[in-house]
Amino acid sequence: MVTNVPDFAEKSVRCAHVGGFHDMVYSDWGSQKAPSTIVCVHGLTRNGRDFDRLAAALTEAGYRVLAPDIVGRGRSDRLGPFANYEIPQYINDITTMLAAEGLRSVDWVGTSMGGLIGMSIAVMAGHPIKRLLLNDVGPVVPKEALQRIGDYVGIPWKFDSFDLALNHVRQAYAPFGLKTEEDWRYLAELSLKQDAEGKWVMAYDTRIADAFKDTEITDIDLWPFWQQISTPTLVLRGAESDLLTRETAEKMTRTGPMAKLIEVPDCGHAPALMDASQIGLVLDWVQSS
Repeated sequence: MVTNVPDFAEKSVRCAHVGGFHDMVYSDWGSQKAPSTIVCVHGLTRNGRDFDRLAAALTEAGYRVLAPDIVGRGRSDRLGPFANYEIPQYINDITTMLAAEGLRSVDWVGTSMGGLIGMSIAVMAGHPIKRLLLNDVGPVVPKEALQRIGDYVGIPWKFDSFDLALNHVRQAYAPFGLKTEEDWRYLAELSLKQDAEGKWVMAYDTRIADAFKDTEITDIDLWPFWQQISTPTLVLRGAESDLLTRETAEKMTRTGPMAKLIEVPDCGHAPALMDASQIGLVLDWVQSS
């Protein structure tokens, strides 16, 4: 599996959901004595290991990084039958993690869903986020993008070989803009696991698609929440993104926290934050104050 990854501590916290409890697993990089901790939160179908390369660079620069697998993804447990995959649940779980680590102040890097979670926290009184980086997400998510996501997330993909699964990962995450065979294999190894029958499957609970079912999909419009955010904010936008339009991104620079905007070339939704140039953007941000 994934190799050449510097050491990190794999931890978990016991969290509650309707009808039961679950473990949320997270990676802890760097020293607990670091002057600043950065929480990195992934997108809808992804997991915290997506940030391995970014976390390695950040810890080398002297920061501590926590990267959770949001419940239902990666190494974390799945929710019980009476609970829903929704942002209030994710906020409760992350709050439990921060409390377990004794953290009351963090920087936040959120890709897609991770950015929506960050925005939701940043409007709450007494929230812990000092600075907010939103990776290809904003207060408007077009229904067309939601429909595209909903069309594939709930399918229980199964593959007889890793190479067949790798081809699927290339198609599903083509907008990430990865360039090399090494990078695609790296992403695939983070994305897949083998089930009891030895088949290769995606490392998330297909129930996360329930939010896209049995309802008429409309644009998500969170402008009223955006106006309440005062946390210093940087927005990264994939130049070809269909989820964060240029119009929305530019409006984010004039309203709410008056975000700084950087457009990332050669990718759509969402920049993977795995290559040197994109990691450099995050390093510049954390070191800017």
